[in-house]
Amino acid sequence: MALDGITIANTAYELNTLLSGARISRIAQPENNELLLTFKTDRRETVRLLMSADPSLPLIYITEENKPSPAVAPNFCMLLRKHIGNGRILSVTQPSLERILRFDIEHYDEMGDLRRKVLVLELMGKHSNIIFCDDTGMIIDSIKHISAQTSSVREVLPGRMYFIPETQHKHDPLETNEDEFAAAVFTKGMPLSAAIYSAYTGISPVAAEEVCCRASLDNDRSAIALSELEQKHIYRQFSLMMEDVKEKRFSPRIYYNEKDEPVEFSSLPLTTYADLRSEAHESISFVLQLYYKLRNSVTRMRQKSSDLRRIAATAADRAARKLQLQDRQLKDTEKRDKYRLWGELLHTYGYEAGPGAKELKVINYYNGEEVTIPLDPTLTAAENAKKYYDRYGKLKRTYEALTVQIAETRADLDHLESIQTFLDMASSEDDLAQVREELIEAGYLRRKGPQNKKKKITSEPYHYVTPDGYDVYVGKNNFQNDELTFRFASGNDWWFHAKGAPGSHVILKNKGTDIPDTAFEDAARLAAYYSKNRASGKVEIDYVQKKEVKKPAAAKPGFVVYYTNYSMVIDTDISRMTLV
Repeated sequence: MALDGITIANTAYELNTLLSGARISRIAQPENNELLLTFKTDRRETVRLLMSADPSLPLIYITEENKPSPAVAPNFCMLLRKHIGNGRILSVTQPSLERILRFDIEHYDEMGDLRRKVLVLELMGKHSNIIFCDDTGMIIDSIKHISAQTSSVREVLPGRMYFIPETQHKHDPLETNEDEFAAAVFTKGMPLSAAIYSAYTGISPVAAEEVCCRASLDNDRSAIALSELEQKHIYRQFSLMMEDVKEKRFSPRIYYNEKDEPVEFSSLPLTTYADLRSEAHESISFVLQLYYKLRNSVTRMRQKSSDLRRIAATAADRAARKLQLQDRQLKDTEKRDKYRLWGELLHTYGYEAGPGAKELKVINYYNGEEVTIPLDPTLTAAENAKKYYDRYGKLKRTYEALTVQIAETRADLDHLESIQTFLDMASSEDDLAQVREELIEAGYLRRKGPQNKKKKITSEPYHYVTPDGYDVYVGKNNFQNDELTFRFASGNDWWFHAKGAPGSHVILKNKGTDIPDTAFEDAARLAAYYSKNRASGKVEIDYVQKKEVKKPAAAKPGFVVYYTNYSMVIDTDISRMTLV
């Protein structure tokens, strides 16, 4: 969910609970549009609060990280230190369901008199700002100055009165009623979700879609076309959601896709994403910090892996086209046995063909059926037989060569698909470096710098511990797969892999005792999760003792063979296991 009014309401509730009565011990401005406030609570705990008015990503959350400050503090920072340094937080509130947080602060001025000030954080995209006001609402200063030349709606300058601009004239969702809702939503000839979020402040498109989902109505339906019963149902679900907000029944969580990438965050459960894995947390600050940290990590990894993905995808497309061509050529060789048979039969029955004959009907002595053999009338029967033998020989040689080439091309394609799978799994630059090295050794990429100098790579396989206390190791790429299977694992350890799909080799270490079924199932889940088929929910897994797994000579990295194995179909839920 976007940083909408519901998320801000959750944040206000959390901050008010945590910071009410706390004193401001330090004020810093690490970035132009960012403040980092340090508080000392009544319980003598230190709390850091980051608030950012960055137009691309306005945010506020509690953090344990401390950012370096510039050598000379900006003017706005110095002003805050003068006025509210050592000030006490009276309350943190949100006007209506606006994307605004108001910090009421009590402090002593230079004369020793008790004063009140207000620090306002507006989280409104490109219009975000941090505004400092006195107790009458007059602006003392702001982190961004907005003049009349910049905005015709509101000036944000020292000496001006602060107010919330009503540019879109939206309704307050916390104070609405059924009649107002009907007039605001059901009179619009637009999709239902759009009609809801355009009518009420603080409601994001995701929240509006969630209301529609809870009401079992298509969010793309025209709002004006709903029946009376459907109108009552949608208003009922909207009211229940707003009741949760008013009663502070928040449940912060992050939703992840099948690749474990964060897709959305929310302060309320989202039935819209019921098919995705969700992770609930107590703190909305923690959710915001973790979500954007993970999103930035995913974005950064995608940017860094983009060239490797392009190289692997291009090579895979080329191999796939090559394989299609080879398959068509192989199909053309299916006539080779027919030409051999015709040559044999002409050697046996050729004397029956008269001069200038265009065909010869004979009995196939292999199955007793009649065969019609086309003949070149300008050639003798023996010459026709030789012609068919030559065709057979050429097609046989082509078949034998293509059989080898197709096997090599399939191996290349499987290898490239495994590389693409491991690029999706890469979680660090060292993981990418190991995949890059694999592409270099396979000849798809040239090494930069000295030809014999390899970059030192510290990437390690994943190490999980099952609830039963068994150690399970998971390869992150083909090099690690080979290392785990043929150097790390002992003969009695158990080896797991997704059947017929690129993925990780998984090693379940044998403690020398009988391994419970639950440990086998957990190891199989890891093999399912770290495979190309993880999105399918259920994955077939082959497993066998490591001593049964062999690597053919000159095989590609990660390629193995085994001739006896057990199988199971398992889900991809690895939440039971602990990552060490």
